[in-house]
Amino acid sequence: MVYRFAYSMTGSRTLAEDVVQEVFLTLMRNLERYSPERAALSTYLYGIARNVSRARDRKDARFVGFDATRFLSSDEDPAVALVEGERLRALRAAIRELPIKFREVLVLCDLHEVDYAQTASILGIPVGTVRSRLFRARQHVQQHIRRVDRSVSLPRVAARKVFS
Repeated sequence: MVYRFAYSMTGSRTLAEDVVQEVFLTLMRNLERYSPERAALSTYLYGIARNVSRARDRKDARFVGFDATRFLSSDEDPAVALVEGERLRALRAAIRELPIKFREVLVLCDLHEVDYAQTASILGIPVGTVRSRLFRARQHVQQHIRRVDRSVSLPRVAARKVFS
């Protein structure tokens, strides 16, 4: 869970592994700070991961690109695979472009399926703010994908297979 969150936030397997290591070192060093009455352990770990990821982001002043490696199965149409690959790269790029406050909410709610209340607790913001940030993040991602869809021009048959 912590690794997936860190990978979603950083876009790098190596950085995600570093974040996970820092999260659990922080947990071990400050175990007395965790109170099960205040929040679930997963909420506490997400909070630490968020802080470590943000600190790493400030330190590096940029996020590393997502690994867009794609393997084709032998029966997959290369044109369809190309369009799907472009859409996947566009989705990852759209997520990377989001300001961190919107990216965090999108990653937690949509990729990790954390409910609004727990997301609000992790981020220290009201539930209404979670909802509005998530709405704006989704809008941005949809607009980015639409721009990419218009720029990808492949034979209509291939496009119909992917977009239907």
